[in-house]
Amino acid sequence: MNRIRKGDQVLVITGKNKGQRGDVLRVAGERVFVSNVNLVKRHTKPNPQANQAGGIVEREASIHLSNVQLFNPATNKGERVGIKTLEDGRKVRVFRSNGEVVDA
Repeated sequence: MNRIRKGDQVLVITGKNKGQRGDVLRVAGERVFVSNVNLVKRHTKPNPQANQAGGIVEREASIHLSNVQLFNPATNKGERVGIKTLEDGRKVRVFRSNGEVVDA
């Protein structure tokens, strides 16, 4: 079970984007793409078959999972996440600081 999933709000804890917050767009192995964080300029060729214009495109680059933490709106901080098994056998993510369940 992944501790960070698509759609989660995360906080960047290290690197040039430290302190920035955003939603996870996708998870690719041990790397995540976060909206409006770690933006890079990509020089793209035009592709008429895909109806894509050429030029300089700004888009998100990936960040390693160890450099982000799940954002806890209750404490307004990034926090560590653990996995707990409920009585009915379901696995849920919980914040390590207070044991509050992340998944509804």
